[in-house]
Amino acid sequence: MKHIMSFGILASTVLAFASPVLAQTVFVSTQLRPIEEATVVREELLKDVGSVDYVVEEPPQFAVRMEAERQAGKRTVSLVGALHGELSPLADKDTLEPLDDLAKKLAASGMPQSLLDLGKLGKPTQQYIPWMQATYVMAAKKEALQYLPDGADVNALNYDQLIEWGKNMQEATGQPQIGFPAGPKGLMARYFQGYFYPSFTGGVVRTFQSADAAAGWEKLKTLWTYVTPNSTSYDFMQEPLAAGEVMVAWDHIARLKNAISAAPDDYVVFPAPAGPKGRGYMPVVAGLAIPKGAPDKAGAEKIIEHLSMPDTQLLTASKVGFFPTLKVKLPPDLDAGVALLAGAVTATQASKDAVISLLPVGLGDKGGEFNKVYMDSFQRIVLQNEPVADVLKTQGATMAKLMADTKAACWAPDAKSDGPCPVE
Repeated sequence: MKHIMSFGILASTVLAFASPVLAQTVFVSTQLRPIEEATVVREELLKDVGSVDYVVEEPPQFAVRMEAERQAGKRTVSLVGALHGELSPLADKDTLEPLDDLAKKLAASGMPQSLLDLGKLGKPTQQYIPWMQATYVMAAKKEALQYLPDGADVNALNYDQLIEWGKNMQEATGQPQIGFPAGPKGLMARYFQGYFYPSFTGGVVRTFQSADAAAGWEKLKTLWTYVTPNSTSYDFMQEPLAAGEVMVAWDHIARLKNAISAAPDDYVVFPAPAGPKGRGYMPVVAGLAIPKGAPDKAGAEKIIEHLSMPDTQLLTASKVGFFPTLKVKLPPDLDAGVALLAGAVTATQASKDAVISLLPVGLGDKGGEFNKVYMDSFQRIVLQNEPVADVLKTQGATMAKLMADTKAACWAPDAKSDGPCPVE
């Protein structure tokens, strides 16, 4: 996001943000912002790590603050917590301290190297330490398992098996039993960007109008014959699951949690299906980073180490529903629904055919337009039955213009680009 400010405004912004308690380590986060979550951070997660001023910021204000401090040459913030895509612009401006020593310690403690590699943000040194994560998974009522195709493993499904499962459930019950959050406030766009496209094409932008994409859309049209039409009104899948409107659903873990925690014995939770190119999934990774020039670098490192301890990571999972970045054994007294979701996250990460798809990077305030390309394609191809090739051609042109306008380079799983990510 571009912000045009005079130096005087930037300097006054820094002064306005300055912490009145200089002895405190200022920790600014775009995550865990709601008052209940922020209270957990202050009173439980940061207990016994010294004097910490935990400050929450909306992502746009966070970007303004960090840029203001960079241009003013005066830091008040010693530690930042933000999503991968929110930290990437800071790394691009070379404003983050390298954290290689911490990364080595955490790798030895069981943090997956794949996650640590994300924290390099394409640089030779560690830019952030993965703090906590979420993702999207599938959940099913246990009664649906009787309709699984012969030989199908719920933890290693492919799209053909999901289609057959949907057909079996519909024939047995007389109703479509699969649901997606395709409503106005649902996260269906993330399904296309993180799951569908990577699984069928191995990319997201470069492959948007490819032959592989066209074949994938035809497969989705077949699957959709076993998806409840009510999906276009669903924003959170926990409600229709709990109400018995569907037996199988895909959604963000936070939007499934209430139903599963309320009746954990009624559900199984598992990775999304694989396509010809693998099992696409979108890790929503929040990281911890130290700005260059931080007034309390040692205090910030101490906090990172504390938040990366197994006990603290498990406490984070149980209290706020974000999952560990460490490989940790879940305690027997962990909320049973959280444990089910955590198991599905682990199974997704451990899938041999996993294809990581990052949240979009570099789009600034055009993220909504990027999502709209996928949702418009879905509406036209799947719901309105327009010819796949025609839709992909016109929507591909829209995508190409968006990439050119934002100058956004490719992100995983697309191959790196020099300049804007091309639609090939």
